[in-house]
Amino acid sequence: MSEEKKEKKRLDLKRRSMPKQDEHERVKNFDEVALGYPVETAIEEARRCLQCKKPLCNQGCPVGIDIPGFIKFIVEGNFSAAVKRIKETNALPAICGRVCPQEEQCEKMCVLHNKKAPICIGRLERFVADWEAAQGKAEAPAMAAKTGRKVAVVGAGPAGITVANDLALLGHEVTIYEALHECGGVLLYGIPEFRLPKAIVRREVDYVRSLGVKIVTDFVVGKTRTVDKLLEEFDAMFVGSGAGLPWFMEIPGENLNGVFSANEYLTRVNLMRGFRFPEFDTPVKRPSRVAVVGGGNVAMDSARTAVRLGADEVHLVYRRSKAELPARAEEVENAEEEGVIFDLLTLPIGLIGDEHGWLRELECLRMELGEPDASGRRKPIPVKGSNFRVPFEALVMAIGNGPNPLIPMTTPGLTLNKKGGIQTEEATGQTSRPDIWAGGDIVRGAATVISAMGDGRVAAAAIHRYLLGK
Repeated sequence: MSEEKKEKKRLDLKRRSMPKQDEHERVKNFDEVALGYPVETAIEEARRCLQCKKPLCNQGCPVGIDIPGFIKFIVEGNFSAAVKRIKETNALPAICGRVCPQEEQCEKMCVLHNKKAPICIGRLERFVADWEAAQGKAEAPAMAAKTGRKVAVVGAGPAGITVANDLALLGHEVTIYEALHECGGVLLYGIPEFRLPKAIVRREVDYVRSLGVKIVTDFVVGKTRTVDKLLEEFDAMFVGSGAGLPWFMEIPGENLNGVFSANEYLTRVNLMRGFRFPEFDTPVKRPSRVAVVGGGNVAMDSARTAVRLGADEVHLVYRRSKAELPARAEEVENAEEEGVIFDLLTLPIGLIGDEHGWLRELECLRMELGEPDASGRRKPIPVKGSNFRVPFEALVMAIGNGPNPLIPMTTPGLTLNKKGGIQTEEATGQTSRPDIWAGGDIVRGAATVISAMGDGRVAAAAIHRYLLGK
């Protein structure tokens, strides 16, 4: 038998799928779609791991999880040890296991990726995190002795929570200041319940709070108090205030009633529980025909939310083809299963309203694809004379967000980058102010949860070195 045939016989190239709600049922509720691995399936999937001597998957993880290490514990049935191994570098495993784009990060680096069968690392991470939650308690790792140093963290999103977790474990006194009435940032207001249950976000925040981190909500840094005023009480600060500035296309009619930014639309439904009106006092418009402009995960979240709110038709309007969609493949698949209509190679150029100022139609152009642009995707080119109109009662603009401008506007001496966010040193997260660090969307613009957490880990290590040297 040849070596190649021996390898094929040895390798298990069957990726274990995860059970999920039937599409006909899940469109009627906001319960989580993916149901997680049963124990037997998780162990079967974990056994596929080759335990490489030089694991490339670790290099693909922005927070540096020991991936083969935690997977080996799953094979052994030692789920407690698996959770501990993950939490050495990741404070939010139940969240990352659900929403991180593993297919573009750790799983893409897996040696089995070339055989189109990478280990389902994200699903296994979710499995052990959910197992721990089912036990009813989370065991905190060992904590260093108190240093007496105090750090302020602005924003309780993924970056801020990660910084707070790491610095608390290193013995520093940490206080998080959050503008909203609940913690979690985009995890809470942006990602829908059916993709990330809010009870999980609250559970992970409570775990960080259990480490001694103080959390102050309803506190808008830059309004309630400035950065400089807070720094009179703290030795250092991390800014993770996110990308809360929604983008619009600047086309006619965007000020019509019935036109929403994805930020507003998803916040009303997720954070403010609008889908449970009137139990929660947040009314949400429920039109019969909804357009969502964009092709990323936020666009998919908005479209799938509109389906659950009872729209008869939900159209996703995107100027490129399906191959260029930036959303995760599984989110595109779920949206298609749930009846979202994809209007591809379509560019909105204007919104038309009625005499009362309400949206009634969307005017578009057909597009065709040319040569690749700076993003590496084929550039969409308008087809002359292809204008057409489609009736819609509501439109959600989900084309991205810019960094929240409040702190840069109210903090002298902070250098900004080309995106309007805070400029930092890549290796440390330090800003132009020596006692201020920053990370996540306020630096990058709208990006992934795990990249924000990676920024948080880098900054926490740098802040620790700075505090020890003071």
